[in-house]
Amino acid sequence: MNSPQDQKTSNPRQLVGVVVVAAGSSRRMEGIDKVFLPLAGQPLVAHSLQVFEHSIDVDKIALVLSESAQDDGERLVTELGLSKVVAVTAGGARRQDSVFNGMEMLSDCGILMIHDGARPFVSADIIARGLEVVGETGAATAAVSVKDTIKIVDSEMVVRSTPERATLWAAQTPQVFDSQLLMEAHKQVNDDATDDAGMVEALGADVKVFMGSYENIKVTTPEDVALAETIFTARTLPLGRNA
Repeated sequence: MNSPQDQKTSNPRQLVGVVVVAAGSSRRMEGIDKVFLPLAGQPLVAHSLQVFEHSIDVDKIALVLSESAQDDGERLVTELGLSKVVAVTAGGARRQDSVFNGMEMLSDCGILMIHDGARPFVSADIIARGLEVVGETGAATAAVSVKDTIKIVDSEMVVRSTPERATLWAAQTPQVFDSQLLMEAHKQVNDDATDDAGMVEALGADVKVFMGSYENIKVTTPEDVALAETIFTARTLPLGRNA
């Protein structure tokens, strides 16, 4: 029987890498690169980068930006002293192409987290929950239960069904994966995908949901910027809270 020391040596902790994806076209932001919009005096993407930088659970970060924003990204990494950022790389034509480019920069990591750079309010607790759950299935996504009643409508805007609200969850990021499983999904799934969990689902693999946060919003429209400012202010007040 192996001693505890032998077991520790034979089962080393896997490196955890994070791909922060921020290479979108920002069409709904009227052409402005949303991840560099100011939020509380810093570019939007800086907030999530700093959370991952200071997380004891994260080893490496790859930042994926549009080609035109790479210089700004490298400058930001230097200014903030983000030592865990091992690469600032350009995105691809589709979101999954951008994610894949980031994954290639983290090839020695056994666990990969994929996070939208436009979600500034990821927290240490969310990261820890994701890493705890991913061991069960090899794939997990942050999500929150839907509060509103959802209607399924047809092309004529007529309601066709009302799904049970208790079964509906809104997916967020980070999404966390065994790196080999995620790589296999990216190799096999060629259809356009809105998230990496969907690509893993297409392989027939189970994806576990873990609790995200209602504050973990994605800044997509100009209206979202005002909401993000409100959330940031609430978090920094004495009675503010972290997710």
